[in-house]
Amino acid sequence: MSTPSEGPGTTPPEPEPRASDILGQALGGAARRAGLDPNEERPTGHVVWHAMGGWRGVAESVLPGLVFVVTYTLTYDPSTDESNLPLSLGLSVGLALVLTVIRLVQRTPPSAALGGLIATAAAAALALFTGRGEDNFIPGFITNAAYGTALLVSALIGWSLIGLAAGYLMGEGTAWRRDARKRRVFFWLTLAWSALFFTRLAVQLPLYFAGDVTTLGTLKLVMGLPLFAPLIAVTWLAARALYRPRPE
Repeated sequence: MSTPSEGPGTTPPEPEPRASDILGQALGGAARRAGLDPNEERPTGHVVWHAMGGWRGVAESVLPGLVFVVTYTLTYDPSTDESNLPLSLGLSVGLALVLTVIRLVQRTPPSAALGGLIATAAAAALALFTGRGEDNFIPGFITNAAYGTALLVSALIGWSLIGLAAGYLMGEGTAWRRDARKRRVFFWLTLAWSALFFTRLAVQLPLYFAGDVTTLGTLKLVMGLPLFAPLIAVTWLAARALYRPRPE
């Protein structure tokens, strides 16, 4: 028995969302929450500062790692060639916990601080389990490798993650892939972000295998926000230039 044809008033079923749509919407939403919306005419410095979370975001990103490095270095005993690892990790995790509790008490969005607390606690647990201070940096290596690989692969297959985020921020979805100029810019921006993560690995992994915890921790801080901020600025300026209305 044949199925009756749909009448003129029947609403056709909505197409299933593609993986690129879901990923693009997620990336675009995350970028918008970070203040990276090329539709908004804001000074570049303001955008970069907002993306880093302001003074509080910088503190939550830098202070736990800084406390670990300073405490580990100050408690180093040349006679035993060891530092007070439990104290260093305890102060680092404790500070991350305090920063998270402050956000909860003030009822500000705790997601960034909570994520930092979980990452700090997981890294500390691993280092305490192995008894090696350098193992505190293993989760960071995994994160850099994952982000760098995902960005690199997305650029090479023509679905740049930066392009997906910008496309959904600007309301054009994946239409940017039909514009050679946009594809080219997003390709190089995505490669630049991938290079940042792989550069961190290239510099820091030899120090990990050498067991140089103080230098490793210091370079992790130096290669964090100080490299993140200028790349955010470049990405913002490039995306805004691509979508700026051209004169008639």
